[in-house]
Amino acid sequence: MQSILVLGGTGFVGTQVCRQLVRQGLSVTLPTRRGGNARHLQHLPGVTVLEMDVHDEAALARAAAGHDAMVNLIAILHGNAAAFDKAHVVLPQKLARVCQAQAIGKLVHVSALGANDARPGQAPSEYLRSKGRGEAVLHRAAAESALDLTVLRPSVIFGAQDQFLNLFARLQAVFPVMPLAGAHARFQPVWVDDVAAAIVCSLQRSVLRQASGGAVRVVEACGPDVYTLKELVQMAGQFSGANGGRGRPVIALPDALGRLQALLMEFAPGPTLMSRDNLDSMKVDNIATGLVPGLQALGISPAHLEPIAREYLRRA
Repeated sequence: MQSILVLGGTGFVGTQVCRQLVRQGLSVTLPTRRGGNARHLQHLPGVTVLEMDVHDEAALARAAAGHDAMVNLIAILHGNAAAFDKAHVVLPQKLARVCQAQAIGKLVHVSALGANDARPGQAPSEYLRSKGRGEAVLHRAAAESALDLTVLRPSVIFGAQDQFLNLFARLQAVFPVMPLAGAHARFQPVWVDDVAAAIVCSLQRSVLRQASGGAVRVVEACGPDVYTLKELVQMAGQFSGANGGRGRPVIALPDALGRLQALLMEFAPGPTLMSRDNLDSMKVDNIATGLVPGLQALGISPAHLEPIAREYLRRA
């Protein structure tokens, strides 16, 4: 395998994926709507940046021609049903057709923990329902073709450039208390470098064949430790030195007040920090089910959150 098309490669996870692919001596093509978004990656050897709209199927097919594999990292956390459908369902449909038309034999698709391709309608949020429908599209494509498919389902992803722990650290630098919706929701955070390594590993190894059609592997990408959201917020404050290293008091909001907080944040100016759909996602614990393989099946021993987060939050 020589050339990889990486969709969503300029983002938090995609940046690490591109860097790891380059270290493996692979060439990377990076489509992006704005070329400036890839400025931090253009210096890497073997990286080619294409300024284009990945939702334009004809343009995507032209970009994919001649590549051995594709990685899809495109996702949104906030939006209405149509926006989720466009990003998480319609785009995978286009990817399946492009893979078939361009004879691309391998696809790594990053989904989300809690998505269910067999019963997507049972998920509690539009985010997770759309993720499940997108997985189902690709599973059908693999069953009907020679497509080699890996679906990664990560829990919340942490790392030096994350918009999760860093966000809670920044908020505690400003506010004296932290009223928190969904405080008791549980997560199994995974390090961004481990997710990137899982993607690279999935591109480089074969997977078990089904009775007919292509090969499919579903992997739950989770770290070794489980935390409540409240515990993660407290750690973010402590590690970043807020309130003399004690962090701010975290007040768990009852459901009704939590939904009101999320509603207000949906309509607040600037980037959306929390939505009602996010709260709906937290109705199910964001932890490994154990029903499918974890990172260990790819030869990856997932890193613990605390020593890594302590270091980058202290520096920030």
